[in-house]
Amino acid sequence: MAQISLTFPDGNAREFDAGVTPAEVASAIATSLGKKAISATVNGTHWDLQWPITEDASIAINTMKDEEPALELIRHDLAHVMARAVQEIWPDVKVTIGPVIQNGWYYDFDREEPFTPEDLGEIEKKMKDIINRRDPVTTETWDRPRAIAHYEANNEPYKVELIDAIPGDEPLRMYWHGHWQDLCRGPHLQHTGQLPGDAFKLMSVAGAYWRGDSDRAMLQRIYGVAFRNRDGLKAHLHMLEQAALRDHRKLGREMNLFHMQEEAPGQIFWHPDGWRIYTTLQDYMRRKQYAGGYVEVNTPQVVDRKLWVESGHWDKYQEHMFIVEVDEEHAREKSINALKPMNCPCHVQVYNQGLKSYRDLPLRMAEFGSCNRYEPSGALHGIMRVRGFTQDDAHIFCTAEQIEDETAKFIELLASIYSDFGFDKFDIKLSTRPEKRVGTEESWDQVEAALENAIKKTGQAYEIDPGEGAFYGPKLDFKLTDAIGRVWQCGTFQVDPNLPERLGATYVGEDGAKHRPYMLHRATLGSFERFIGILIENSAGKLPFWLAPRQVVVASIVSDGDDLVHEVVGALKDVGVWAEADTRNEKINYKVREHSLAKVPVILAIGGREVENRTVTVRRLGQKQTTTVSLDEIVADLAIEARPPDQKQS
Repeated sequence: MAQISLTFPDGNAREFDAGVTPAEVASAIATSLGKKAISATVNGTHWDLQWPITEDASIAINTMKDEEPALELIRHDLAHVMARAVQEIWPDVKVTIGPVIQNGWYYDFDREEPFTPEDLGEIEKKMKDIINRRDPVTTETWDRPRAIAHYEANNEPYKVELIDAIPGDEPLRMYWHGHWQDLCRGPHLQHTGQLPGDAFKLMSVAGAYWRGDSDRAMLQRIYGVAFRNRDGLKAHLHMLEQAALRDHRKLGREMNLFHMQEEAPGQIFWHPDGWRIYTTLQDYMRRKQYAGGYVEVNTPQVVDRKLWVESGHWDKYQEHMFIVEVDEEHAREKSINALKPMNCPCHVQVYNQGLKSYRDLPLRMAEFGSCNRYEPSGALHGIMRVRGFTQDDAHIFCTAEQIEDETAKFIELLASIYSDFGFDKFDIKLSTRPEKRVGTEESWDQVEAALENAIKKTGQAYEIDPGEGAFYGPKLDFKLTDAIGRVWQCGTFQVDPNLPERLGATYVGEDGAKHRPYMLHRATLGSFERFIGILIENSAGKLPFWLAPRQVVVASIVSDGDDLVHEVVGALKDVGVWAEADTRNEKINYKVREHSLAKVPVILAIGGREVENRTVTVRRLGQKQTTTVSLDEIVADLAIEARPPDQKQS
């Protein structure tokens, strides 16, 4: 029999018979490893322990200590175990698909009666029973006619349709978890007993159309989460509890910031306090961008289809655009326009006004651009995912030689802004050339090196995401981790030679000839709406004092203090602090509870003693103890505290 050479992570290699399985390799290394093994990584590909290896390869044996492959297998196997449990309890239920998703999995079922919370408990109990059986997991490959015949005989029409939709005629892989069988690419664990029975939970049921088509059957989707151990599950459930308490929709109501209603789906009605956050944030960003050498522009909301065709967005993005048709009586045909979903093509139009020289570059052009994109109703989520939003958008027109320096300057600007909001650390991902792309290898080499060198200059850590760049250029993604461990992608930076080419942007070089500029797309916050939602949830509504919409409430304890209350409010307003009076005939404890629920950072109480001594009693949000300070002292302190970070004196 032919021999193959397998190379292990330590660099050592061993000879095996061709067709050896990773399970056999693991057992050959050590009996204990054979028992602990869950999968292998063969030439960088996740590999089932039962799949044969037929040629020389690199190999690593995975166990439950290897987090990424372990989580993938745990969640994938639990999807199968859940489907098996459902069909053991309700044999008439038909199964469809059950992929792994972030933190867990889901599986779609065709069942006439809706699943209830009690059903989820029964399914969980059955799943644990299946795990305890330690049933073997086995796999075979079948030709398509055999697979179709099997599913037709078992009245599983959705599986038949899935097979019909798979391109090609290659054999299909089938998996068994005990007696229960499913069509699946794998890999999977060796037996159900390898699953941690105390580290998963079924979370919810939702409706889902088959194949995402509203004209097809409505199925029931059961979601589950799973981790390698009980502690992982416990931490995740705690995070979900915290997320519910921090939900920006809930806090938005309590703080009276905004609302949304059916007449304007995906659009925000900002209330005075919410709009104050918005404009304060916008003013801050305007100052930061001006200091960073940006010029600000403003471009139209409604643009003729012609521009979107020229830019390429009409073909690739039309389904997400709001189309505006104008049918004028004197016009021979309808004028078709679209609300702009992004600002890039309009910025090129501004750039194209007048001849540009290499001396004009780099040109940093910013806009608080209001955009509209059609998002499916099921994807909308408070102010985090909307149809109408404003980006802190900018485009830098520059030469190839300027890309590295401009990238480094942007990263430094972004780091400064994130730090001002309490995010001192962020992750950078560099997405490199995809398989399908335009441009020469030399140009890709140059631009990718420019981005990587720029990151290194700033001293920031980064990861490379191979093949995930746009077809015309590489990009950087900037991700923030919030107070409860969730990751949010906010900033982006993308190199684009394509749009200037399509829309005829040029500059006159030092040689007197016309050249194409590079266009660097960049955003720091992303959209104001989403970033405000992130800030609310990260801080649990306790926004930084300078950004809080209601910074100070001055409350009377007795009516004799009303005059001093108004005096203090006036003094605070004079130094730029958002202050308001509360002289209602209510007990001070009631006022404190009410304003604390609304997340007012500072409450100043004034009673008889304070009037006599011209002092105030200070209560800060989240602190039980109070302090008493003079009127002049509190006004001076809060005036400094109210200044935005970029305006504070060092």
